[in-house]
Amino acid sequence: MSGQKTTVRPSRTDGTSKRAHVPASKSTEPDSPTEAVLAGLDQARDWQEDLYRDLHENPELSYQEHRTAGLVADRLRNAGCEVHAGVGKTGVVGILRNGDGPTVLLRSEIDCLPVEEKTGLPYASTARGTDQFGNDVPLMHACGHDVHMTCLLGAASLLADAREHWHGTLVMVFQPAEEFGSGAQSMVDDGLADLVGTVSVALTQHVLPFPAGQVASRPGIMFSIADSIKITVHGRGGHGSMPQSTVDPVVLAAMIVIRLQTVVSREIAPIESAVLTVGSIESGSKSNVIADDAVLLLNIRTYSEVVRTEVLAAVHRIVKAECRASGSPREPEFEMYDHFPITDNDAATTTRVRDSFDAVFGSDSHDLPLQTPSEDFPNIPNALGVPYTYWGLGCIDPDTYEKAKVADRIE
Repeated sequence: MSGQKTTVRPSRTDGTSKRAHVPASKSTEPDSPTEAVLAGLDQARDWQEDLYRDLHENPELSYQEHRTAGLVADRLRNAGCEVHAGVGKTGVVGILRNGDGPTVLLRSEIDCLPVEEKTGLPYASTARGTDQFGNDVPLMHACGHDVHMTCLLGAASLLADAREHWHGTLVMVFQPAEEFGSGAQSMVDDGLADLVGTVSVALTQHVLPFPAGQVASRPGIMFSIADSIKITVHGRGGHGSMPQSTVDPVVLAAMIVIRLQTVVSREIAPIESAVLTVGSIESGSKSNVIADDAVLLLNIRTYSEVVRTEVLAAVHRIVKAECRASGSPREPEFEMYDHFPITDNDAATTTRVRDSFDAVFGSDSHDLPLQTPSEDFPNIPNALGVPYTYWGLGCIDPDTYEKAKVADRIE
């Protein structure tokens, strides 16, 4: 998920974890299909915890998830699934066919982030890798994708062992490169629709920072549209002792940053929502040398195409105007990358899922507030033309969460 990173930690320093109690059901009949499928949950948890630690300790960057994909494919085969590997470069699709009935698509991401882990866990990642720019970087599952994979593989195992209690087809999509915002589309472009056939509904989840054992859902818009922009502005370099003969791109970049802060506050209606962040500025390499260029990296988050268009237009206008005001010798360059679509949960699907959550989790099933992160999952159901819903799964030890709440450390 772009924009919000969640570290899932155990509650004890020996590496074991407190397990959130998930009742088989609170309102279904004793021998219901739900109870029958969940009957094997306690037995599955042991191998799931081992798998989670393995995945967490061995993260892989976007489109480099070869070991991860191999582990996933092996687990799916062991569950009796039809397996398709290398979909969208490193994605994996598992299909469990069980007679006539609806086809339900479940999705998990599989990539990690270039983040250094500092949790001190006995299974903390010390892995390193090479990012898309050729840099040596630390690696960590800081966004919970290791949890998502473990959950989905657990679901595959439980449903495979209880086939007499359900009918239809289960499609499990293990998607690469969610952190790039391109992995879902790469699977679509690689023929995902041909592999899975007609799908009835698509479902997915993400760990979020609230107590483990709780779930939260929301109909309608859930996650924002996100756009990243690389902007290069051009100056005229020279020695720091003779600034009069230069066009300083650092000063130019600074003026752009200041002016961009007015876009949301003065150009977007107060009843709308938008975020504009300048996350990086790079220029020069020495204190007494004025560089030729400066590069700014921007991230924009909006909840409608109308507002998105307004913000992007304002960014282009301001950058070009500041370049002219500074006497820039060349027009600025704009490169769009890492685009994430809006996540807009289908109301009927969300209501049906929420009813099931309420039945199983009772008071631990909650409403989810509007979220500011972004996701590329919608590219899959949008391409397949099917409704979808996306919910949140609590991942914080309840005792730890309560202590943080008392200490007013929850934002």
